[in-house]
Amino acid sequence: MDYTEIKKWLKENLNEERYLHTLGTADCAKKLAKKYNLDEEKAYLAGLLHDCAKCFSKEKLLDIIKKHLNVEESEMLNYKTLHAPVSAYIAETEFGITDKEILSSIRWHTLGRLEMSDFEKIVFLADKIEPNTRDKEYSQKIITILNEENGLNKALLICYKETLKSLVKRDLKICLLTVEIYNKLQDLVQN
Repeated sequence: MDYTEIKKWLKENLNEERYLHTLGTADCAKKLAKKYNLDEEKAYLAGLLHDCAKCFSKEKLLDIIKKHLNVEESEMLNYKTLHAPVSAYIAETEFGITDKEILSSIRWHTLGRLEMSDFEKIVFLADKIEPNTRDKEYSQKIITILNEENGLNKALLICYKETLKSLVKRDLKICLLTVEIYNKLQDLVQN
């Protein structure tokens, strides 16, 4: 995969902060993949492309979803998550990515899903804790938890707790899937 061409496209289609976030996510995903004995290059690529549609207009996101994707109505509650399925679509159509693990990790990096694979979990977490644009104190807390037994699930649970708090604080709708994943993680961490 030619990262130079991908980075050029990203630089043209993302704002500067989102581009820095993307590079940080790619590096973080690669490090997490190494930690969990997963494919580092695939993780880097997933991190690089996870937000490729993030700076598309709401209208463009909705147009692509309507014409090309099957997105559940419940996922449409918050426009800030619409870029995830569209980013997976762009990764496949614009960059020729066919690897299902990469596409799925991009597709679910915002909401997550029940029964996430470890690969999907590390891309999800990398997006939340990358060092370029994310809060350092929060990131360090998650990194510390990752070193504990069952660390991936514990770290995800912390992320979901923070997400739920943030959505309530900002008076935004909460996708039922988010609540279901939170409950599932509670079970996984407590058992």
